[in-house]
Amino acid sequence: MEVPVLIVGGGGSGLSASVFLSDHGVGHLLVERRADTSRLPKAHYVNQRTMEIFRQHGLDGDVAQQAATPEQFGKVRWQTTLTGEGPLDARLIHEIDGFGGGALREAYEAAGPVLPSKLPQLRLEPVLRRHAEERNPGRILFGHELLSLTEDDGGDRVVAEIRSTATGETTTVTARYVIAADGGRTVGPALGVRMEGLPALFDATTVYFSADLSQWWNEGSLITWFLNPYRQDLSSALIEMGPTWGKHCEEWGLHLSLAGIDRADEQAVTDRIREVLGLPGLELTLHEVTSWTVEAVLAERYRHGRVFLAGDAAHRQPPAVGLGLNTGIQDAHNLAWKLAAVLSGRAGESLLDTYEAERRPVGQYNLGWAMSAASHHQVVIDAAVGLGPHVPPERRTPVFFSYFAPSPVGAAQRTRAAEIFATHRGECQALDVETGFAYEQGAVAPDGSRPPARSPLGDVYRPTTRPGHLLPHAWVEHDGRRVSTHDLVGSGTGFVLITGADGEAWHEAAALAAEKLSVPVTAVRVGDAAEYTDADGAWQTLRETDGAGAVLVRPDNHVAWRSAGGEADPAGSLTEALSLVLGHRAP
Repeated sequence: MEVPVLIVGGGGSGLSASVFLSDHGVGHLLVERRADTSRLPKAHYVNQRTMEIFRQHGLDGDVAQQAATPEQFGKVRWQTTLTGEGPLDARLIHEIDGFGGGALREAYEAAGPVLPSKLPQLRLEPVLRRHAEERNPGRILFGHELLSLTEDDGGDRVVAEIRSTATGETTTVTARYVIAADGGRTVGPALGVRMEGLPALFDATTVYFSADLSQWWNEGSLITWFLNPYRQDLSSALIEMGPTWGKHCEEWGLHLSLAGIDRADEQAVTDRIREVLGLPGLELTLHEVTSWTVEAVLAERYRHGRVFLAGDAAHRQPPAVGLGLNTGIQDAHNLAWKLAAVLSGRAGESLLDTYEAERRPVGQYNLGWAMSAASHHQVVIDAAVGLGPHVPPERRTPVFFSYFAPSPVGAAQRTRAAEIFATHRGECQALDVETGFAYEQGAVAPDGSRPPARSPLGDVYRPTTRPGHLLPHAWVEHDGRRVSTHDLVGSGTGFVLITGADGEAWHEAAALAAEKLSVPVTAVRVGDAAEYTDADGAWQTLRETDGAGAVLVRPDNHVAWRSAGGEADPAGSLTEALSLVLGHRAP
């Protein structure tokens, strides 16, 4: 079998890559050694940028149909226990808006055309698989594992041996390029990929179970942390896993300590869950116990010849901020349009080098941010209440009585704690981390401007049309319909040139540049008396150009180039910029 692209791995990143490549008209084969999609909920937060990508490729509706909305998960909560009759039981310690919920909604709505969602991998991956199979029938092969991967003698193809796990039959597949989205299990080790960083930060245990907690559950949080006032080893974190959201949620994920307990002893694990929840008679079904090592590692290189690493094969970080799966899907989004451009002959081979130049710094930044957030939570949040390594076990319960005391000292303790808890916004309100990343080097034509200052805690996003940044979202109207500026690009491989109402010269320039470079370029005018009207003036505020300027947008909705005003030779300027972006000329 011969295909342009071979995808190894059928998780979130690999399946997303398949959908994107199909929309770009790129033939490909996906192989996944598992017989089916994930059995575990694992990653469950789909951030705003990822939902925008899903919207671009027609996935958002099916995701939203099953997912929880920010109204249903838009808080992070700390409380003492789930239930109990004692004076310290089921007490709210603190809660904060997060992930686009509550008071954050306005900022998130201004940042993009769609809000974040909560949908665990257990339910997200089947959605992605169905779309991948519909768009690329017969070429999404679960139950098929990669045995070997080599370059052919000419170096212009990769040869893979694929084995069916059901029949043992092997197939030789040749491909121009390979996307390794296998979590780093096979391709990376075979290539000798070196992962830099900390491969063992700490060990964690998560249990997945079904139970009816409706009588005790305080709904509305993405995660509820229990700081047990009696025993440190009973502190835990409980997460709704659906499929129903709120009080009647059926499935749960619980991060807890199983120290001294054999995880293979189902009765002992079940008893510990009941003990942690304070419900000794709870009827529950235990689905899985996973003990895992939290890593903070980044691939030394994202490209190895004709092989590109994406998702966990390229970066693995703590789950704080929910950046792992989201970063991986965004890797695939960045790579797909570039592969399409090169395979179609519209771009030079050097365009593929920009994948690493653009995505590795983002992976490094997100890894560092997740490490910082995880460390902060482990050390600072406990200390906010008055706990910490210096507090002996016998002082634990008195600390909580003091915290809740209706006294000036209790009020002072709670007020100090609230200020410390507010610093957690770097984890649960990290809109700029999710959306504000930019590509400083790569498939962009810089204009010499400096990037806007970034919020130290990552909670303030400042949109800009500076090259390399995500195109700012604004609602515009076309034929009586409201669309986002993000919708102007569509799901194909073309570029969009956004101009003002008097941008006729740019329209002619776009047609000339497109013809010369054989690249689709659609010119769109936004303004009064243009085909797209800026009804509320938002785009005029965000565009950072005058009425005679233009903004060139890549297929992944990142700005490739801009002209602040008119140009003496618009066709020449635009053609030069496109040539630089597509690798037809050296920077």
